Amino acid sequence: MMKGGVEVDQVKIGNFLKKLRKEKGITQEQLAEILNVSGRTVSRWETGNNMPDISILVDIADYYDISIPEIISGERKSEMMNEEERKIAKTMSDYATTEKEKIFKEMKLQSVMGVCALVLYWILHETGAYMYNDVLGKLAGYCETLVSVSVIMMAAFTTGSLSKVRSKSRKVFVFENFSKPMQLVVTAVVAFGGAAVIKLVLVYFFGL
Repeated sequence: MMKGGVEVDQVKIGNFLKKLRKEKGITQEQLAEILNVSGRTVSRWETGNNMPDISILVDIADYYDISIPEIISGERKSEMMNEEERKIAKTMSDYATTEKEKIFKEMKLQSVMGVCALVLYWILHETGAYMYNDVLGKLAGYCETLVSVSVIMMAAFTTGSLSKVRSKSRKVFVFENFSKPMQLVVTAVVAFGGAAVIKLVLVYFFGL
């Protein structure tokens, strides 16, 4: 397996991690508890089926008192992680954690919007209000579509597709520079706008 132009032997790394664990005299379950992961995750590392995230690699290196390059190479090359490597690894770990927190917050916002749209749609239909007022009828339609939009947006967050699109558009539109309230307003407007467009397409092209 190639990563960043460097060949990575996951089986060799897995055997190395297994050797390190046994040197510590602990089980996979005990290591999983220390690293706050599942026992199955540790097992997949040691069989070479998966690689630890960079944030976990830092914890593994600290616990086994080795360097990240040693883990990646699957063998010991020095006795301790030097200070420069530790700083670089810590920076990478902090960045990964920040990105995960950002994605979680955005997913939370999308889920709240989707739930609110679903509740409003249910109320309008249960009360029959959408049938007696054109505005409420359109609002019900937008809410119905917004639920689908929220699901699609959450899927985009989890797969990383939205991050790729956002990184390409940052030079033109810097969303992060807005204040939090403005970000919420822009997100809501864009979501409802997208819902309106999708609804129009469904109505005029598919008759739904």
